[in-house]
Amino acid sequence: MIEAINEALDVSMQRDDDVVVMGEDVGYFGGVFRCTAGLQEKYGKTRVFDTPINECGIIAVAVGMGAYGLRPVPEIQFADYIYPGLDQLISEAARLRYRSAAEYIAPMTVRSPFGGGIFGGQTHSQSPEAIFTHVSGLKTVIPATPYDAKGLLISCIEDNDPVIFFEPKRIYNGPFSGYYDKPVQPWKKFDASVVPEGYYKIPLGKARQVTEGEQLTILAYGTMVHVVEAVCKEKGVEADILDLRTLVPLDIEAIEASVERTGRCLIVHEATRTSGFGAELSALVTERCFYHLEAPVERVTGFDTPYPHSLEWAYFPGPVRIGEAIDKILKD
Repeated sequence: MIEAINEALDVSMQRDDDVVVMGEDVGYFGGVFRCTAGLQEKYGKTRVFDTPINECGIIAVAVGMGAYGLRPVPEIQFADYIYPGLDQLISEAARLRYRSAAEYIAPMTVRSPFGGGIFGGQTHSQSPEAIFTHVSGLKTVIPATPYDAKGLLISCIEDNDPVIFFEPKRIYNGPFSGYYDKPVQPWKKFDASVVPEGYYKIPLGKARQVTEGEQLTILAYGTMVHVVEAVCKEKGVEADILDLRTLVPLDIEAIEASVERTGRCLIVHEATRTSGFGAELSALVTERCFYHLEAPVERVTGFDTPYPHSLEWAYFPGPVRIGEAIDKILKD
């Protein structure tokens, strides 16, 4: 996935001289996860440049760049550090088109690694996506495969609205079954690692059908897509697994069609439970599919605590908790 993200940035910068990459260590060093490796050497220090450790400043400068016609792609090194830039994202980037009657726009894509599963502790493991889905004017995108990462990122960069592009760092180098004590499987062993060369786009607002099944619908995104797929395969459950890809805009039509067919819905995400995006999904499914449901909507999420270091795998929605939820929903 790292290479796919790098390719998306490379392709976008080739096609449009207004695309600018910026952030902490993204230039000479190539980013802490190497997603921007080689770009400064290829495009120069005026288009790929390092910034101070100042997240509010990074976002503020990007807003100004966008208003003046550039397409900045700022990187926040870890999603846990995006909070100092919230005022700029919410009060400026998300509102610019509205408050200027479309005279100005903020075509910026904020990239940031997010999520746990790497023993990062409370300050390197957070999943703050629900905060941004609450903000009118922001789009929120989360890829689960290298193919999607490249196609979605290109679409985000070309979009005229500000986008938060969260990259699940647990699957940078390969999919994850949820069993942390098993060997890492590299992406090259999986079909989803095949990324076409050159330019292609995946439209925002379109979910991906991972597997088809009649027993239940599972809604997930990012790392959790791979965990739920592994659990269903292990348990022999035929589930309709939807990788949402984009939370805003949301492919509600695909969700409705699936739940109406299966009659059961399980939602899985890493973020804390209370006011997590799963709560919005649960409400939407209940509102729109109530008469088709044969069991209550279930959620498997992180807990309402800071992300623990020593108890990471108790917090992480792993195979045991997901398996128990599947058993419960299929019994009802």
